[in-house]
Amino acid sequence: MNLFEYGQPFALENGQILPQLSLTYFTYGKLNADKSNVVWVCHALTANADVADWWKGLIGEGSVINPEKHFIVCANILGSCYGSTGPLSINPATHQPYYSSFPSVTIRDMVNANILLRQHLGIDKIHLLMGGSMGGYQALEWCMMERNVIENLFLIATSPSESAWGVAVHTAQRLAIEADSTWLEHKPDAGSKGLKAARAIGMLTYRNYKILHEKQTDPDPDKIDNFKASSYIIYQGDKLVNRFNAYSYWLLTKAMDSHHLARGRNISLQQALQSIHQNTLVIGINSDILCPLDEQKFIAENMPDAQLIAIDSAYGHDGFIIETKQITEHLSKWLNDIN
Repeated sequence: MNLFEYGQPFALENGQILPQLSLTYFTYGKLNADKSNVVWVCHALTANADVADWWKGLIGEGSVINPEKHFIVCANILGSCYGSTGPLSINPATHQPYYSSFPSVTIRDMVNANILLRQHLGIDKIHLLMGGSMGGYQALEWCMMERNVIENLFLIATSPSESAWGVAVHTAQRLAIEADSTWLEHKPDAGSKGLKAARAIGMLTYRNYKILHEKQTDPDPDKIDNFKASSYIIYQGDKLVNRFNAYSYWLLTKAMDSHHLARGRNISLQQALQSIHQNTLVIGINSDILCPLDEQKFIAENMPDAQLIAIDSAYGHDGFIIETKQITEHLSKWLNDIN
C-alpha cells in the first residue's frame, strides 16, 4: 500500500476546506514507456484500495485485467477509513480525530482527490476507467470532469444519479446508526451497533428474495428460533463492524445521495450522459434490486458509444463482485473489439 500526501488546502464542493489530504492507494504492474496501459479502478462503499483482493477473478495475474499487461491503480476514497483522509483522521486544528466534525463530501470531491493522485503519478491518459456500484458513480463523474483523460469506460451495477430508492435505503441505514446510544461519542467504535444494523439493511438490497430463500432457508420446519437467515445477517453485520467505521459509513452514504451527473451543470441527466463520448461497456444484473437493470439501460440509451450487457445472476447487486467469470467473458470480448 502506498500513501499520497497532498500538503496543500483541498477545497470541497460545499465550500469547506480540508487543510491537507492523504490518499492510500495500490498499484499493480508497471507503467509502460508511452503510458498507454493504465487501468484505474474506482471502488464501492466499504471496499478499499486493494482491488486485486476484493475483485479476485477479474483483476490480478491470469485475469482479464492483468498486472503483466496493465498498470492498475486503485485509491481508497476520501472519507473512508482505510488510511485516506476521513472522520478518523487527525484534525490539524485540534490535534484530535475529526469524528462527526468531518465535513460532508461528494462524489465529485472523491474524483478531484483522484485527479491529484493521477497527476502525482505522472499519468496523462487512463486507457480504461472502471467501477461498479458507487465506483461507477465516480467513474461517470470523472468522465464529465476530465473528458480528454479517460479513453474507455467500464461500468457495472451503477447509475448516473442516486435514485429515490437508494436515498431511502441510505436514510434507513443512517437512522439505524443514529439510534445507537454511542453515536457521536468521540471514539473510533462509536455507533458500532448501529453500523451492524445498517449493514443488515444493506444486505437485504445487495441480495434478494430468491438467493436468501435458496441459501438461507432452514431444513427443519419445526424450528422456532435461531434461524439460518438470521444468523447470516448477524454474521454479515459483525463482519463489517470488525473492518469498517460508522462515521465513514454515515458520511459515505450521504455522498452517494448527492450523486447526480447533471447537478449544477444546467443540463438534463440525458444531456450529461450524451456528453460522455468514451467507448463504454455497461453491464447490468437482472436480479439487482439496488441499482436495477433499468438504470443501466438508461445509461446505455443516452450515451453515444455505449454497449449494454445484461447478465443472469441469482446474487443481485453483489453479482458485480461474485460473477467474475461472466464479467470476464464480456469484458474480454469488448476490450478486444476496441483495441
